Amino acid sequence: MEAFLSPKDSARFVAESSQDVLVEEEGVRRVAEALFDKVSAKEFSLAGWKSLHELNPQAVSDDAVNWVFLADTLNFSFWSEHEDCKCLVKYRGKMYSGYWALCAAINRALDDGIPITSAAYYATMTLEQVRHVFRSDTDVPMPLIEERHRILKETGTILLEKFGGSFVTCVKMSEKSAQKLLRIVVENFPSYRDEATFKGKKVSFYKRAQILVADTWSSLEGKGDGCFSDISSLTIFADYRIPQVLVHLGAMRYSDELMRKLREGVMFHSGDQQEVEIRGCSIWCCGLICDHLLELYKRKGQNMSERINAVLLDYYLWDYARDHREDMKEIPIHRVRCIYY
Repeated sequence: MEAFLSPKDSARFVAESSQDVLVEEEGVRRVAEALFDKVSAKEFSLAGWKSLHELNPQAVSDDAVNWVFLADTLNFSFWSEHEDCKCLVKYRGKMYSGYWALCAAINRALDDGIPITSAAYYATMTLEQVRHVFRSDTDVPMPLIEERHRILKETGTILLEKFGGSFVTCVKMSEKSAQKLLRIVVENFPSYRDEATFKGKKVSFYKRAQILVADTWSSLEGKGDGCFSDISSLTIFADYRIPQVLVHLGAMRYSDELMRKLREGVMFHSGDQQEVEIRGCSIWCCGLICDHLLELYKRKGQNMSERINAVLLDYYLWDYARDHREDMKEIPIHRVRCIYY
């Protein structure tokens, strides 16, 4: 495979070269100070992945790992064209939107006896079967359903041919290394290759691949095969919500030209310069927030290296963005339809 900068090195390069997105050092410090008391809360912990999200698998099991693999294989492009017209999935009496609509659809299928987390099943699904499993309870279908069908067949086939049909095999092969598992995923599953060329450099963000590693760590509660000693080497997962919340909190700033495009609803393409700047600067910004948090605790005589990392920061900020959507309306998300996030 062609050599790409790692997500962390890519973020540094993008942030140093960015023209329309600026990481605000003072804003980064303010965010870190505001988060200081949150680090010990459930929302900023490994346990929060399960306890705060009822759709995530609650048991530590091989089935949970394969559930995570399926969910993150399809974890892309849920934003709605219009805020009042969304794809919604009803599950156990509650309506879910966005990524949680996907999770609800997976759990609904399992409850209906459809073995949707089995590679042997989803590798052979027809488009109509995929439409049925991921059907919306509104008139708005889940976006990119044909791409989801293609990726399910491709990914399921690879999992069957190379790994015995279970993502657990990949996890065991990683030998408790987050970076090794990341490489296994990116090298073997094409849809996870979230890469671009920026100012002559080949950069990577690996949003879905990194969140797959992180969610595997979370589902296994950081124990056994999921005891990744290098979990802190992952970056945040550069999507469209994290940049929005970082700008809202004053840790990043967009140029007037970029803000105008966002407010006009301009559609970007994956790999466009401004799109890469938004994602790369988000990763770098969150890395600095983690560094400042660790420094704040160090001054208090506390080593919090096991409690503060980009994974837990991402989980916290993503939930914050969901819970404060109304407050953040003045900062539009960047609009991209792609399979990478």
